[in-house]
Amino acid sequence: MAPRAYEDFSVGEVVEAGPHLVTAEDIKSFAARFDPQPMHLDGANAQNTVVDGLYASGMHTVCIHMRLLVDGFLRDTRSMGSPGVEEVRYLAPVRAGDSLSLRLEVTGLRASASRPDIGFMRFRSEILNQSGTPVMRMVSTLMFARRDAAKAGA
Repeated sequence: MAPRAYEDFSVGEVVEAGPHLVTAEDIKSFAARFDPQPMHLDGANAQNTVVDGLYASGMHTVCIHMRLLVDGFLRDTRSMGSPGVEEVRYLAPVRAGDSLSLRLEVTGLRASASRPDIGFMRFRSEILNQSGTPVMRMVSTLMFARRDAAKAGA
């Protein structure tokens, strides 16, 4: 089956991917490399924070989102990257033992006005924990190759 192109998507389409199990070692390892704050490095040091206990960095959650997006969706498409993220919201802490899943909804499609070979997909996504509680929300745009650029420009 050919990879999905811009023309293969529809507004309202929902994609789900996952799960991804988060471990204490994952949280601490990511934090040690990229966000070495006490609440991400050591449960004991995190006891007196607002969240009270070890939890994953927001950027770690964003990276898990990206992994689920690639594995569960983008790998079988003609993705051409993204012009940027409009919004990221952290809604609940991600803890060791959480099993995270992605739910993405296509909210808009627009052909490029200047490049007939690409189209833009706007989406809203959530990362949900094993209880179905949203822990992160994102609004963003992806670019996809169009199936027939010659026809698209006509």
